[in-house]
Amino acid sequence: MCRWPLLLLCGLLPGAAAGGSGRPFPHRTLLDSEGKYWLSWGPRGGRLAFRLEVRTAGYVGFGFSPTGTMAAADIVVGGVVRGRPYLQDYFTNANRELKKDVQQDYHLEYAMENSTHTIIEFTRELHTCDINDKSITESTVRVIWAYHHEDVGEAGPKYHESSRGTKSLRLLNPEKTNVLSTAVPYFDLVNQNVPIPNKGTTYWCQMFKIPMLQEKHHVVKVKPVIQRGHESLVHHILLYQCSSNFSDSVLDHGHECYHPNMPDAFLTCETVIFAWAIGGEGFSYPPHVGLSLGTPLDPHYVLLEVHYDNPTYKEGLIDNSGLRLFHTTDIRKYDAGVIEAGLWVSLFHTIPPGLPDFRSEGHCTLECLEEGDNLITECRYNTKDRSWMTWGGLSTRNEMCLSYLLYYPRINLTRCASIPDIMEQLQFIGVKEIYRPVTTWPFIIKSPKQYKNLSFMDAMNKFKWTKKEGLAFNKLVLSLPVNVRCSKTDNAEWSIQGMTALPPDIERPYKAEPLVCGASSTSVRGNVSLELLLCFVVWAAH
Repeated sequence: MCRWPLLLLCGLLPGAAAGGSGRPFPHRTLLDSEGKYWLSWGPRGGRLAFRLEVRTAGYVGFGFSPTGTMAAADIVVGGVVRGRPYLQDYFTNANRELKKDVQQDYHLEYAMENSTHTIIEFTRELHTCDINDKSITESTVRVIWAYHHEDVGEAGPKYHESSRGTKSLRLLNPEKTNVLSTAVPYFDLVNQNVPIPNKGTTYWCQMFKIPMLQEKHHVVKVKPVIQRGHESLVHHILLYQCSSNFSDSVLDHGHECYHPNMPDAFLTCETVIFAWAIGGEGFSYPPHVGLSLGTPLDPHYVLLEVHYDNPTYKEGLIDNSGLRLFHTTDIRKYDAGVIEAGLWVSLFHTIPPGLPDFRSEGHCTLECLEEGDNLITECRYNTKDRSWMTWGGLSTRNEMCLSYLLYYPRINLTRCASIPDIMEQLQFIGVKEIYRPVTTWPFIIKSPKQYKNLSFMDAMNKFKWTKKEGLAFNKLVLSLPVNVRCSKTDNAEWSIQGMTALPPDIERPYKAEPLVCGASSTSVRGNVSLELLLCFVVWAAH
């Protein structure tokens, strides 16, 4: 299998000095919306090297955070005072208190300051073995940034006020940037003045008609079009193929997804043909693969689903984000496809509190693939700081465990997901019976007495979860029979009840390289001659 090399082209920061260590930084991105804070990075032996170019004569701060906030973050602060550079390794606790790290793991390589900018270059190990540092992995990481017009004094850095922000990046596997000919045509599928409600999570759906093409085309690149300043608002985007048995009147207006009043036409859009997640850039298909358009089997109508994350409940937000598709009549050898694999997005995906490492698995089995392979999507969760259950669901505050596998050649399968049996999960906490027929959601417990008339969610929260109980529950869930649902491209769907998942201590009966989702290329070995191009994992951003 081939691994596709990744390269993000970069240039010099306008208005800033071009000086530096002289070593290349192959990746580069703007972190703020005003053009004041640029980040460059790249490998340096077994370490990762960073370059910060910031429009300030004071300190610059940079770090890694599990939530994109100052809580429990790994931070480095640097600058130049009277010609003398400085660089300090800090961390914050859960209360956002800034403390100097005893183990200094950031190493200064170069620093300079002119009348407008401060430039700092430094390196650090991917894994420092320091409990106050965050490991840098192939998955998406949330970087945080800040700066101030004054340098760090004896009392430490002054508060940065509004000169701060966060961005999700894939530092080890950023997308490669292909230089396309200016003659390559494209079309945009973008929202038009969507009002974002002042609530935490919004899924917005809008249908589009694919431009009329007289012959087969291949999409060779898909690029996110994110409205400036909304980089943290747009969490992920899915593009679905829809039925073509309706009129263009469905294009008149968008609607909130998964809503009772959502147009019926939206329900025909079930086949994912592209997925983008926060931290990703544009994606170019390999030279021998493309997304097919223009044939009777290809989409004529598509649904753009945008997940907006508005945790601070800002009001008055208007968005115009979406996707740009570049296409060509220079047909390639293979058509690309997408398989959604993992766990059903459901309250039956249950995660107990107080655990450092809880593992969930979603199974796509032989019966769905019909090609002699199995796909397992694994997600791990840390709930040590929680006292209540965490549930699967669509909200950013809920959890998802889904992989979007972009592969070739295309087969007739679009979705393949599983869920462990919920009654078996409830028996673990002592539930014996529920009220039937089920007329309410979540359904209600009938016995035993301590859970009588509670919803299954309330019963799970009432149970006294210890670390021992949580680990035992995890072992049970991983060995339970699972219900698997398969969906074909033509929207045909079938379910397979009671498939037995493999016990966690049993080696898988086939040999496969793990799908490192977050990496831009990987390989699956088995009886199927499918090559995996890209894998996005969708999870909640807490």
